Amino acid sequence: MVVVVGLVLVGFAALVHVYVFYLESIAWERESTRRTFRVRTPEEAAATKVLAFNQGFYNLFLAIATALGIVFVAAGSTVIGATLVYVGAGSMVAAGLVLLLSRPANARAAIIQLGPPLLGVLALAIGLAS
Repeated sequence: MVVVVGLVLVGFAALVHVYVFYLESIAWERESTRRTFRVRTPEEAAATKVLAFNQGFYNLFLAIATALGIVFVAAGSTVIGATLVYVGAGSMVAAGLVLLLSRPANARAAIIQLGPPLLGVLALAIGLAS
């Protein structure tokens, strides 16, 4: 049961990262996205569009690795699946820590980014160890 809780948490984290991919790589110049990321002007959004586009794909790739890990664990390939989950979700946690330490004003975003995958990885590790 603890494994399932872990997989649900990292699955939620993967969905959040797919949404962030959408914001950064597809909807970057929209006013609502600019507000979310505190990009003040359309000119600033245009100037940072390529950076955001690239960063969005990092988020997508972490989500894909994590989702594949969930599929492998569910299919019984626990070692492959757990490895993918630990790499994908562990990278989400690490990126959230970088955000938290480099921009404490973005603590809320950092906690959203690192909280669910951290709890999911811990639950998966506990569940697989028992």
